[in-house]
Amino acid sequence: MLSSNLQQRFKVIFLVSNVDKTTVRNEVSRIKADFEQLCASGKITTEIKFLMNSMFMIMELMLSIFLEKSTKKNNKNSSIPSSQTDKDESALKPVQGSNGKGKTENPLTANNTRTIETVTTIEVYNCDRCGEDLNATASTESERRTKIDIVFEKVVEHVDVQIKQCPSCDSTVKASFPAGLHGPLQYGDGLKAFVINLLVCQMVALNRVQKLVKSMMDVTLAEASLLKFVWRLHQALEEWEVSAKEALLKMPAMNVDETSLRVDKKNHWVHVYSAGDITLKCLDRGRGIKAIDTIDIVPRYGGVIIHDCWASYFSYRHCGHGLCGSHLMRELTFVVESNGYVWAKNMKRLLKETCAKVSKNEQKKLTDKDYANLQKRFRNIITRGEKELPPVPPKPSGKRGRIAKSEAHNLWERMSENEQSVLLFAKNSHVSFTNNRAERDLRMAKVKQKVSGCFRTVRYAQAYCRISSYLQTMANKGYNPLIAIQMALAGKINDVGCE
Repeated sequence: MLSSNLQQRFKVIFLVSNVDKTTVRNEVSRIKADFEQLCASGKITTEIKFLMNSMFMIMELMLSIFLEKSTKKNNKNSSIPSSQTDKDESALKPVQGSNGKGKTENPLTANNTRTIETVTTIEVYNCDRCGEDLNATASTESERRTKIDIVFEKVVEHVDVQIKQCPSCDSTVKASFPAGLHGPLQYGDGLKAFVINLLVCQMVALNRVQKLVKSMMDVTLAEASLLKFVWRLHQALEEWEVSAKEALLKMPAMNVDETSLRVDKKNHWVHVYSAGDITLKCLDRGRGIKAIDTIDIVPRYGGVIIHDCWASYFSYRHCGHGLCGSHLMRELTFVVESNGYVWAKNMKRLLKETCAKVSKNEQKKLTDKDYANLQKRFRNIITRGEKELPPVPPKPSGKRGRIAKSEAHNLWERMSENEQSVLLFAKNSHVSFTNNRAERDLRMAKVKQKVSGCFRTVRYAQAYCRISSYLQTMANKGYNPLIAIQMALAGKINDVGCE
């Protein structure tokens, strides 16, 4: 029989529902310690000892899972986006030293713009004080005030070709039109770039673009014409996409990620590959190995891919793997908030300190001695974590599938099995600590989906991915989207390259 004190403590755990996490875990630890004292004194039989140890194992598992379920997830301790969490008041405060200006753009301007600058001089004829005539008095200095405005100007250019009748052979001879005039009516690259920029970059709806162009030019463009502009640019960027893939394969490290996108009321996936100045987004119906093989970048890549531990990427053993530190830090934060495990606190502190140390190092990596010390500390935390986590019961014979485990246990296993991938940022200077680059490149695809709901056809979803990839790459090089679009439509992409 158990002592009355032990029985009373069991009642506290099962009957009191409003105790905090620390109280519950401390109470379980005290009960376990008291039971071990009773066992040491010989007051507990072997049968009861076996049953109680099994009960303690189940209780710790239930407690771990219960605390995880009762801990609210947000963008700080999970991958839930900030748009689906409560407002963060700290985000409203300006960050010291941040000017928010972003990357400096190339000073080039679009070729369909012009500046008309006028200077008007207003003369002084009489003295305001005494009325003296100042017509013959020279000006000593001047003061200038400036007004900048914009005037929308529609430029209509007619080209007439002569048609003549040959007096010798009676043949009809017609002059040739310039290369850019393919039919009775066409629109210039400046208008096309403006429309594509609104549709792809600014994510304005087709109907609104129609109305805006109508108010500016008094011309109503059909939706089919607007979509034709987009498709024309998509075709013009076909060779650029091929060269971008080849350039990515030469990079020492590459950030990869994927996100869902609704197309024709069905779920598709946008896969992103980012390295250096290049960003490439590809659309596929699937997310896993089949889709990655179809895109055919990772299967041919020999460098290091940085990702969020998606299992499909680990299938490619011919390339290196670096795990995103931001994902690991958020998961560790959740484990600390839910269960308060010491190993998770120590691991979070270790990764944070190492990241700061690497960023301050000129070589952007640790020395061999420091890296060996890092491995030693990492393995020590993993070993202590194994003792701190509740044991997992053995899998019943004949049962299919994997045993359900707590999120803390799954995280511990991932970090234990992928030690080299977790710490690769400290050893390889080309590997970043996070996968934020790929996530930033995918962010606009989610904004596009929020604005438009979904794409109606796959072809224009693919066009969006290719065009947005090109514009993001050009933005990384400092080019304005209007200029980048006009360069592509004019066939001047090779002047920029993908390097």
